[in-house]
Amino acid sequence: MTQVKIAKYRVIKQYICGKIESGQWLEHSKVPSENELSEQFSVSRMTARRALQELTEQGLLVRSQGSGTFVATFKSQSSLLEIRNIADEIDDRGHQYHAEQLTLKAVEVNEEIAILLSLKAGDIAYFSSVLHFENNSPIQLEQRFVNPKLVANYLKQDFTQITPHEYLSSEAPLTEATHEVEAVLAKDEINQLLAISNTTPCLQVKRRTWSSQGVVSLAILTAPGNKYRLGSHLIF
Repeated sequence: MTQVKIAKYRVIKQYICGKIESGQWLEHSKVPSENELSEQFSVSRMTARRALQELTEQGLLVRSQGSGTFVATFKSQSSLLEIRNIADEIDDRGHQYHAEQLTLKAVEVNEEIAILLSLKAGDIAYFSSVLHFENNSPIQLEQRFVNPKLVANYLKQDFTQITPHEYLSSEAPLTEATHEVEAVLAKDEINQLLAISNTTPCLQVKRRTWSSQGVVSLAILTAPGNKYRLGSHLIF
C-alpha cells in the first residue's frame, strides 16, 4: 500500500495544533519562530511561514510584528468584514448620529492587549471609550486601545466631533485588519450604557488594524444583537 506523503507545512500545522489541543500551549503562549520551526523540521523559512500564516488566518494564532506569534484566545474566530465609519453608516440611512466620549486616557496594558498591540505588558497605550447613538438611541459602545508610538496625538482629540476610526484613518491609513466575532452577554455597566437588559444578547466585534508602520489599534465594538448584523452594518 502506497503511503501518502504529507506536505511539510502541513506537518508543522499538525504539530502546532496538537500542542494547542493537548493543553501544552495555552492561550497567549508564544509559538516557536519561523527560524526555530525551520530548524526543527528541516524545512525552509518559507515553508514554516506558510504554516504559521495559515493557522493565523484560521484564527488559531495571532502574529504580532516585532513580538512573535502567539496562541489566540480560544473563542476567537476570524472573519473578514467591511470596515466603515459608523457615523457614515447612520448618515447613509438618513438618521441622526451623535457620540458621547466616556473615557480618553493613557493606561497600562495587560499581557493580552500588549501582544495584540505589539507592546510589552505594563507598557502604556491610549484608551478611548465612545458611545455611538442613532436617533438618540445608544447603538454601539466602542472601546479602543491605540499604540501611542504610531498615533502620538490621540489623547488630544474630541471624539464627539470625529470618530476614532475616521481620525485613525487619516493619521495612520489602514493597510490590514482582522476581526473576531462573538455573541456575548455584556457586563452590567455596558448594558446600562446601551439601555438594554442583562439578558439581551450582544454581538461583539474585536477589530485589530495595521498601518504600514505596524499595529495601530485594537477596537472592541459591542452592540445589541437585534441591532447589528455581520458586515459591520448597523440596523435600526
